Amino acid sequence: MEKQQKSFVQYLVQGSLVTQIIIGLISGVLLAWMAPSAAKSAGLLGTLFVGALKAAAPVLVLVLVISSIANHKVGQKTSVRPILFLYIIGTFFAASVAVVGSTFFPSTLRLLVSDIQISPPENIIEVLKRVLLNVVTNPIDALLNANYIGILVWSTGLGIALRHSKESTKSVVQDLAEAVTLIVRIVIRFAPVGIFGLVSSTIATTGFDALLDYAQLLAVLLGCMIFVALIVNPLIVYWKIRRNPYPLVFVCLRESGITAFFTRSSAANIPVNMAMCRRMNLNEDTYSISIPLGAIINMGGAAVTITVLTLAAVNTLGIVVDLPTAILLSIVSTVAACGTSGVVGGSLLLVPLGCSMFGISNEVAMQVVAVGMIIGVLQDSVETGLNSSTDVLFTIAACQAEDARLNADQLAQR
Repeated sequence: MEKQQKSFVQYLVQGSLVTQIIIGLISGVLLAWMAPSAAKSAGLLGTLFVGALKAAAPVLVLVLVISSIANHKVGQKTSVRPILFLYIIGTFFAASVAVVGSTFFPSTLRLLVSDIQISPPENIIEVLKRVLLNVVTNPIDALLNANYIGILVWSTGLGIALRHSKESTKSVVQDLAEAVTLIVRIVIRFAPVGIFGLVSSTIATTGFDALLDYAQLLAVLLGCMIFVALIVNPLIVYWKIRRNPYPLVFVCLRESGITAFFTRSSAANIPVNMAMCRRMNLNEDTYSISIPLGAIINMGGAAVTITVLTLAAVNTLGIVVDLPTAILLSIVSTVAACGTSGVVGGSLLLVPLGCSMFGISNEVAMQVVAVGMIIGVLQDSVETGLNSSTDVLFTIAACQAEDARLNADQLAQR
């Protein structure tokens, strides 16, 4: 009996996280079906899990970026710049796919009355203004409010300053980063329990009726994201590494995308992506910067969400969209997506920005956000899975391309 208990505990600690999450998902559905009242009470488990993720993610980004920059050896080359370029063009192409998808499969909305109090940006100038204000915010305030732009700026500045510190100081910073990473890994191990609580309470409260009402809109959203993951991203990776990209794409989706799908937080999935880069023997000075950076600005899934929901509102109101406006919307969605939060539901808060391009009132735009929240159970999970898997995919592609170039140069010199 004691051996069975030990093996069970060992499975919980070291077993497949994906398998455990699936078990938690199925258990949550069964509980909601058999005992709805108990399922609603189980929602506390999901709330605690999400709260732990939100609490840990800002601190994780702060210490990882500080540590990676502070411990970067002077003169050691990294490939962050080409990765950043891949992030930007990947997000823009994702928004373009959403425009095309919404054009061929136009969706309309059953607009709702929403009492949700949100203060969205009114135009692209407002977005840039908010970004600049976030840059100069107090670091404590940035951590408390999960202001990832402010966290990134402060961590970058502190990391650069600490590059000139003593080796003992750098070691302390590195140990702190590893400690915080360990805490996040422990939190993620509780994902099956959190998913159990989230799924059971959600189904017991709303059922699947809301999702069925917006099946076409959800299909367009998910279809565009899947197209980006299986067609657009592989084409970008092929352009970078010049060989079959799909083995790498599928590995990233399996090891990073599935975990991010259930945690619904790109920032919380950073340790998963960094562990994958470590197993593939990539340059640590590169991926220790690019992975946290990608969790903040590489938001192809968010660009899809902003664009599709905006055009759904446009189609509902009968507004005609010409090609230049569609291109501008893709650019705006790209810029807006780069400023979304690294936690659950960040992209929905910028949908009114896209709506404002077409003169859609803020009242109507808030109703569109409410629709997005109804379908957010699946939309946000798939969006996060796409975002996070793309972070590690583009990082690996850029590092492998750089290694191939260096090997070719060495052969040419012989």
